[in-house]
Amino acid sequence: MTSRPLLLVTGGSRGIGAAVCRKAAAQGYDLLVNYRSDKAAAEAVAAECQKSGAAADVVQADTATEEGIAAIFAAVDRRGRLDALVNNAGVVDVTARVEEFDRARLDRMFAVNVIGKIRCATEAVKRMSTKHGGQGGVIVNISSMAAVLGSSGQYVDYAAAKAAIDTFTVGLSREVASEGIRVNAVRPGIIDTDIHASGGLPNRARDLAPMVPMQRPGTADEVADSVLYLLSPQASYVTGAILNVSGGR
Repeated sequence: MTSRPLLLVTGGSRGIGAAVCRKAAAQGYDLLVNYRSDKAAAEAVAAECQKSGAAADVVQADTATEEGIAAIFAAVDRRGRLDALVNNAGVVDVTARVEEFDRARLDRMFAVNVIGKIRCATEAVKRMSTKHGGQGGVIVNISSMAAVLGSSGQYVDYAAAKAAIDTFTVGLSREVASEGIRVNAVRPGIIDTDIHASGGLPNRARDLAPMVPMQRPGTADEVADSVLYLLSPQASYVTGAILNVSGGR
C-alpha cells in the first residue's frame, strides 16, 4: 500500500483553507494544517480530515515571521517528504483609501500576503525540487480577483499584494518547471467567507452579489474544487496558470 501524499495548507483553519483541507483529505491526501491564532478551529478541521482517513496534524505559526516559517517546515520534516503546498494564508484590513494607509498596515499586508507566501514556496521548493533531491510536487498560490480589479476605495494594498503573487506564480513556475514542480494560482472573486468580517464588512459578499454576472457570491468549497484540480494529476501539463473562480466578474 502506497503512503498518502502530504499536503501543507497555510491558513487552514477557516474559509478557503479549511475547505481545501477537507476536500484534500477526502481525495487521499494527508494534511498539515497551519493556523495562526485559532487552535480550536484548526483542530476541528484536522479532526474532520481524520474522519476521511487522513493523517492530519496542526501547526501553529505566523507565516509573516521567520520563526513561523521555521516552525511550519520543522513540522513538515517530522512528517517526511512534502508533496504539495497550498499557499493560502492571507490578511485584509479595514477598508480605506490609499492616502489613509500607514506603514504598519502595509508592513503587515505585504509580510503575510507576499513575503510569507514567497518564503513558504522557497522552503517547499527546497524539499520538492529534483534539483535538491526531491521527488517533485505542486504549489498552488491563492491570489484574488482584486489583483485584476484593483479594489479602489477598499484595499488597494491587498490588491497590489495579490498582483505580486500572480507575477511570482508565473516566474516561479518557469524556474522550476524542469525540476518536477508545477506552480499555479487560483484567483477567487467574491467568496462568502469570514475574511470579510476581519476587514470590518461581514456582509460584503452578499452586498456585492449584484456586481457578479452570476448574481451570487461563491463558496469556499467552489474555490477548493479548483485548487484540488490544480493539485491533481489531471492538471499534469498545467503550470504557470492563474485560474479565475469569480462567477464571471
